[in-house]
Amino acid sequence: MKKRMITNQTMHSFKNYLLENEKAEATIQKYMYDIGCFMEYAADRIPDKGLILNYKELLGRKYAVRSANSMLAALNAFLRFAGRHDLCVKQFKVQKEAYCSEEKELTKAEYKALVRAAEQKNNERLSLVVQTICGTGIRVSELQSITVEAVRRGEAVVSCKGKTRKIFIVKALQKKLLRYAAEQGIVSGILFMTKSGKPLDRSNIWRQMKELCVQAGVSPQKVFPHNLRHLFARTFYGIEKDIAKLADILGHSNINTTRIYIITTGAEHRRRLENMRLIL
Repeated sequence: MKKRMITNQTMHSFKNYLLENEKAEATIQKYMYDIGCFMEYAADRIPDKGLILNYKELLGRKYAVRSANSMLAALNAFLRFAGRHDLCVKQFKVQKEAYCSEEKELTKAEYKALVRAAEQKNNERLSLVVQTICGTGIRVSELQSITVEAVRRGEAVVSCKGKTRKIFIVKALQKKLLRYAAEQGIVSGILFMTKSGKPLDRSNIWRQMKELCVQAGVSPQKVFPHNLRHLFARTFYGIEKDIAKLADILGHSNINTTRIYIITTGAEHRRRLENMRLIL
């Protein structure tokens, strides 16, 4: 790599490396896109530390810190794969926030409005997909684990990122899903499929959820599948106050990742400060 540019061949080898290490499809696509951005920036120049540091500076000006760091993470992963650890760069430091933005946090009332909007559009599949993600806390990529057999058992076995965990399906959701399966004539296998017989993916669900925004009266900034997982996490933690258990349920290896899911909004943070009543 020191004497030549990143080539299509090395990109292909890196992609195979990610597949062999059981990286999620979405992660692989993101890494390949991010490395492609660096290739475009580098053009015909040979990668060296100075070039990569200049690229880092560009990312810092062009993107939010978290987005820039995710692109650097992809590039560093590729450099390590290529045996060029000496070219890896540090990510930007991120100040941990005490609370999250209210403009981005989906509330339980807004979640219910989305479900009602889906039902009003006679899109029962979307209504149940939204309720399944929010009611179990699974990732969109794990939705394929919701099979007819799993629903009958009341639990699904989810495998993601080399780890396996058990997800419970509450009785109310189980009843809805079994009824849907019977109505659709689905007797086995994956429950949520497209008309062409393929499993629903992130893009399918994302697009359909966005179409509910106006009717539901919910800001599009809040409406995306992963926000349902965040709502599950905050609701669970609000009841149980057990972050270690929540990390296990969500399939997080690092509890610091779970902390991001349960930070409260600024309004909630303000209410807690007011309730301290420390001003005489």
